[in-house]
Amino acid sequence: MNTTAKLSAYGAVLVLAFGGAWAAGTAVGPFITGATAQGEHPGVGHAGGGDNHSGTVAGATQEHLPAGLASTRDGYTLTSTTTTITPGSTENFSFRITGPDGTPVTSFGTEHDKPMHLIVVRRDTAGYEHLHPEMGPDGTWTVPMRLPLGGTYRVFADFVPTGGADQTLGLDVNAPGAFDPQPQPPSRVAEVDGYQVRLDGQLSAGQSSPVTLTVSKDGRPVTDLQPYLAAYGHLVALRTGDLAYLHVHPEGAPGDGRTPAGPEITFRAEVPSAGTYRLFLDFQHQGQVRTAEFTVGTGPADSQQPQPPSGDGHGSHG
Repeated sequence: MNTTAKLSAYGAVLVLAFGGAWAAGTAVGPFITGATAQGEHPGVGHAGGGDNHSGTVAGATQEHLPAGLASTRDGYTLTSTTTTITPGSTENFSFRITGPDGTPVTSFGTEHDKPMHLIVVRRDTAGYEHLHPEMGPDGTWTVPMRLPLGGTYRVFADFVPTGGADQTLGLDVNAPGAFDPQPQPPSRVAEVDGYQVRLDGQLSAGQSSPVTLTVSKDGRPVTDLQPYLAAYGHLVALRTGDLAYLHVHPEGAPGDGRTPAGPEITFRAEVPSAGTYRLFLDFQHQGQVRTAEFTVGTGPADSQQPQPPSGDGHGSHG
């Protein structure tokens, strides 16, 4: 066979090979990532009774990623001037939000009494903090931050730009030092400063699920919880593994004439996929904000047995 014939035959083989691969691909369907790859339903970045927010999840594009997994979304970008913080010390953390035109955003709406909520947690979900930075005239936000232990921390900026939809952007900050991952076994009861908080309800992927937190102290129900950021409690859920973010608002509001000040605080949460989630409840009583921590999975309620808390349940607030 001459050279021309050989090349022609080789080209025909390539056409058949690529044509067969294309046909197989179209028969299977498009490649997808995230929760939809497992046939799961999308969730939302924020949720709450009568206070739902948009932000669909699960899909192949950035716009459909769960909240907090990207530093850029819908034209908004989170950038920080701080990349490392010395473990055990309190240092200023500064950052900006730039808009679709590339300039710093300086106008924000107020969401639960604050224009900016900053959630900080180590990637093993230890060291939770809920902070509220202050913004300078140039759009630079600054807040004192203390990272207790070495490791990589995820910082979530939760905000609503004026005239826009709510956003949650995330980036990593490092605390140089030895990293000792903390186990987080399943837990539905948390102990903190003499308070006991019990979690009832079951998370279901892609469905709005009622979750009730019951607060007691020294064995007695707490019926005089105090408003914290215009609510009796705030719940943050993080999917273990990638820290997909969900900020859940409670049903009802202080002073509405129908929402009791404890002992129960009810939320409706819609998690983006099946898996294990870390839940952090901020509540205020006797002038102090405390954090109760839980580890729960999706699935039948009888598969989640109450377990002792995995730590002291302490979080930090700014």
